[in-house]
Amino acid sequence: MIDPGKAVKKWGKNPALHVDAAPELIAGALFGLAFGFLLQKGGVGKFHVLIGQLLLQDFTVAKIMLTAIVVGMIGVFTLHHFAKVNLHIKPTRIGSNIIGGLLFGAGFALMGYCPGTAAVALGQGSWDALFGMAGLIAGSWMFAELSGWTKRTIENWGDLGKVLLPDLLHVPRGVFVVGFATALTALLVLLERFTTR
Repeated sequence: MIDPGKAVKKWGKNPALHVDAAPELIAGALFGLAFGFLLQKGGVGKFHVLIGQLLLQDFTVAKIMLTAIVVGMIGVFTLHHFAKVNLHIKPTRIGSNIIGGLLFGAGFALMGYCPGTAAVALGQGSWDALFGMAGLIAGSWMFAELSGWTKRTIENWGDLGKVLLPDLLHVPRGVFVVGFATALTALLVLLERFTTR
């Protein structure tokens, strides 16, 4: 994985770097297509499935997300342990997380799609997702315009820095990953057994 800081420095020194980046861009596009395909096959591009999750009637989305968290967590931390990837940890900022989470949740509840599932829905011909995608673009523009103000205000509220749960709990990362993956897998089994979807 490229360290973004190093990539930026290399770009300034070597204008021909874009040729070297082509394979990574192609790989990113292929993984994005595969991700969208799997989301569509999992059924999370359907409005009624997503609304069913919000109403706690259809747990398809929860099962897919929990599976992705378990697989991703084990994969990333294993690759990091063997020095195959770098961890690019985002700072934990309580104010930003709460406000962003509330805005995301409100948008999800009003539209019935999150950004990823809206793209999947649009790709499968659900034109109602087009309004959500337009809102996503408008919201991204608004966020960029307000970024100077948010850096001085909201992003300073409850800034904990770059922390991970195992570090906060003073547990070795390997132990935490195994324990958390086991707990999430048990939750998945319970959801599969006691829910209808």
